[in-house]
Amino acid sequence: MMRPRLRQRLNVKPIRGLSFNKMIPNILTLLALCSGMTAIRFGLEEHWHQAVIAIIVAGIFDGIDGRIARLLKGTSEFGAELDSLSDFVSFGVAPALLMYLWSVQSLLSLGWVVALLFTICCGLRLARFNTQIGADLPPYAYNFFTGVPAPAGAGLALIPMILNFEFGWSGFRSGWFGAVVLAAIGALMVSRVPTFSMKRFHVPREWVLAMLLIIAGLAALATTEPWAMLLIIGIIYIASIPLSVRAYNKLRRAADEMRAASRGELIELERPEAG
Repeated sequence: MMRPRLRQRLNVKPIRGLSFNKMIPNILTLLALCSGMTAIRFGLEEHWHQAVIAIIVAGIFDGIDGRIARLLKGTSEFGAELDSLSDFVSFGVAPALLMYLWSVQSLLSLGWVVALLFTICCGLRLARFNTQIGADLPPYAYNFFTGVPAPAGAGLALIPMILNFEFGWSGFRSGWFGAVVLAAIGALMVSRVPTFSMKRFHVPREWVLAMLLIIAGLAALATTEPWAMLLIIGIIYIASIPLSVRAYNKLRRAADEMRAASRGELIELERPEAG
């Protein structure tokens, strides 16, 4: 009687790697970086309209890569560092270089200093944002950014170019006007001014239809009057800054009052009874 043949099982470990789904956020970040670098190329070739559009496209990619990463559970330290590098190039270097080539180089050395300061402010703002990741913040602070975020700052820095594209007045290309805008937006990026964060923004049910109509209107306007649409968005964002400061201060005062009331109740409970 023959003995049954012993089967030798190979101890093969499954090959583990990163799934493609989790690579999608990093791919979007790289596309944003490529778009920012392409904006610089368009600026060097004096294709100003395409350069501005390239930075807007970089902002769109930057706006969706983090959300997709959280949706696909693909967040990582590598992705966060790559995102910061992409933001610095696309929203710090590219807008400053475009504004320098298009406008502020007429101020010679002063124009270059202003462009450098804008880039430095963007780098400092991104560094501060990275240090706040995982920090223990009060609950109300999670609804706000500290200072103007880099993508919004890049868009606001390009307002002189967009104004010139829309109205055609050469005064918007003044080196002094461009320098003031760059300096002001750079200061807002490194400031402590609270600005709304759309990550936790919730639309009330009664405003959903109106919000959809507004978005549809902006989308329609983008197909016919893209520069006017960008100006409207910029004006709305600038107008929202005082509102965000007011909302932040209101929430902070409410939190301080709650803490003071809780401390007072705790003191009352710890106070020994008379007699």
